[in-house]
Amino acid sequence: MRPFTRSLACAFAVLLPGLAPQAQPAPDQPMDTQLLQRQDLPYRFSSLQLDSADGQRHYQLWIGQPRHPAPKGGYPVLWMLDGNAAIGALDAAQLKQLDPHRAPLLVAIGYQTPLRIERNARTFDYTPRLAGVATQEDPLTGQPSGGADTFLDLLRERIQPTVAAQVPINTRQQTLWGHSYGGLLVLHALFTQPGAFQHYAAASPSLWWGDQAILAQTQGLTQRLRGQQAQLLLMRGSAEPATPRGPVDPQPERLARQLVEELQGITGLTLKYHSFDGLGHGQTLAASLGYVLKTLYSRDTTER
Repeated sequence: MRPFTRSLACAFAVLLPGLAPQAQPAPDQPMDTQLLQRQDLPYRFSSLQLDSADGQRHYQLWIGQPRHPAPKGGYPVLWMLDGNAAIGALDAAQLKQLDPHRAPLLVAIGYQTPLRIERNARTFDYTPRLAGVATQEDPLTGQPSGGADTFLDLLRERIQPTVAAQVPINTRQQTLWGHSYGGLLVLHALFTQPGAFQHYAAASPSLWWGDQAILAQTQGLTQRLRGQQAQLLLMRGSAEPATPRGPVDPQPERLARQLVEELQGITGLTLKYHSFDGLGHGQTLAASLGYVLKTLYSRDTTER
């Protein structure tokens, strides 16, 4: 696999009043389960359920196992946050084009709901704890937030071992993908646990969240890497607003550019920025997931 190359695509957005609501998915949109019913794919899907340690959040995992035998060392793994939405975003034709020698185990980490998005649970799971804030509420949903470390503990201590007990996985070929608040969680995972995964794919991360608190986490990343290698793929739509609410920003990609500048040159981190021309916030979910599959796992890719 060739390393990600450093490139920062120029993104110039023409912001319209109707763009801001894209940041908030429709609360009653049902999950698209058509992919799970198909028998013509090079994957077979199973599922399992588990609860958070405090019993407040209820998870549903969909595990897509390639139909070919596991390679020596186990399957590479693509862990997908917002699993209900991720399942609906997977493209059947693209799955058929994956390199059979590189096709990953697909693990969609979702919630026990018929909806595409479980807003309250993801609000808590995907947002970091802010220093000095006693009662932390999310600015968009008003729900409790700040459970990112608790969720990452759940992922490391329960979800990953549970999946590994069912399917052989290669712990040295793991990718964590997330969109929006999920992208924020991916960055938090990289900045606090840079050795947990090899690839971190953050799509449209909510860099504005908590007064841009995630940007401060880049400090000390070199020391936390401790000689390890990590790859970050940062993605964004050129038509996305800078924030889901508030005044229009004439430079909506400013925070993304700032993050790239702060991360460039960090020893052990390979960085790529990709802009989806003309896409808004909601559209980048499926686009980014497809881009990760193409970049890392497709047989015809020339970019590693």
